[in-house]
Amino acid sequence: MTKEVYISAEGLERIKAELREVEQVKLPDIAVKIAEAKDLGDLSENAEYHEAKEQQSFLFGKAQELRYKIKNARVIDKNCSTEIVSVGCTVDVESGGEKMTFELVGSDEADPIAGKISLESPIGSALVGSKPGEVVSVSTPAGESEYKIVKIM
Repeated sequence: MTKEVYISAEGLERIKAELREVEQVKLPDIAVKIAEAKDLGDLSENAEYHEAKEQQSFLFGKAQELRYKIKNARVIDKNCSTEIVSVGCTVDVESGGEKMTFELVGSDEADPIAGKISLESPIGSALVGSKPGEVVSVSTPAGESEYKIVKIM
């Protein structure tokens, strides 16, 4: 079963650009290195050849991963309802007297220090579907926490 990849429009463009770079620059460069290494003779003891083949294998895997993300991308709609928390929304919450703001994003764009949390994280998954005024309980490695939804933007 394929899994949707939640991503911003900007994030999707970054992934497409990365795929172009892998396919049009990095893989052709590796093909040249492999050809040059083959010219050095015996492949069984040719470190340059084996290193280039390893890099090529890694890049093939990277390209496959990027194509999967592009194919299964679900671009996040930035026009959120202010009635219910969903991916793409920015949410003001309160926990233990502390006020915080989170933006719910796909896992590829998560950056907790910048307030961007994945909808797959414990806090993100607890917030999804909640409404202003509700309190959600979150189990984290640090213990149980409660978050009151103050505002959805």
